[in-house]
Amino acid sequence: MRAVVQRVSRASVTVGGRITGAIERGLLVLLGAGAGDTAVDLTYVVEKTANLRIFPDDAGKMNRSVLDVGGGVLVVSQFTLYGDARQGRRPAFTGALEPIAARALYEQAIEAFRTAGVALVAAGEFGADMQVELVNDGPVTILLDSRKVF
Repeated sequence: MRAVVQRVSRASVTVGGRITGAIERGLLVLLGAGAGDTAVDLTYVVEKTANLRIFPDDAGKMNRSVLDVGGGVLVVSQFTLYGDARQGRRPAFTGALEPIAARALYEQAIEAFRTAGVALVAAGEFGADMQVELVNDGPVTILLDSRKVF
């Protein structure tokens, strides 16, 4: 499972002109499931994300997690994180998990962030054409991969 984690001062996702999820201070998590991913991969990504110390403490040092600051998490499914553009000009998405299983992991991730104690968990809509707006705070962007490819 892969995630692009961005520290934000605000973020929202819109589908068909309606906002499906929005947060103020917190994390925007673009989440993609890869072929062979299981609940183990999901647990790794959720626990790592919820506990990443990327918010400033009183001294300005990145030393607090989203849990520590009472921030929200906006989770947006993004299978294109498994796009392989090493050959040619059109990415191949054969590394992405098939949609039915990917949707199940995405929904489990949303619930896992809630269970982890995140103050507000919001979400996009799986498989929809979404417009994501954010103000990246820092900017701070972290890449996670449950298989530790990077």
